[in-house]
Amino acid sequence: MQNLKKSFMLIPAVAISLYGAAAFASEDDLRLNSETKTEITEQLTQEGYEVRKIEAEDGYYEAYAIKNGARYEIYLDKKLKIAKVKED
Repeated sequence: MQNLKKSFMLIPAVAISLYGAAAFASEDDLRLNSETKTEITEQLTQEGYEVRKIEAEDGYYEAYAIKNGARYEIYLDKKLKIAKVKED
């Protein structure tokens, strides 16, 4: 009987923590659709990059591109502003 009471007390705690985690995760989620991919590709092409792949991860759009023979990872925020460029 004691174990049953503990189980019922644990259920609301787990539910609250899962709800909080879901709310936190949704803030960082970006929607990567064909329109966004096109915008990113056009923007980076104008800057001389050849875009190979685009993903959404960790709150950023990540574009994998080549410029002057070097490979780059370009991180863009949700407003498509370049936040960081990392040479591979």
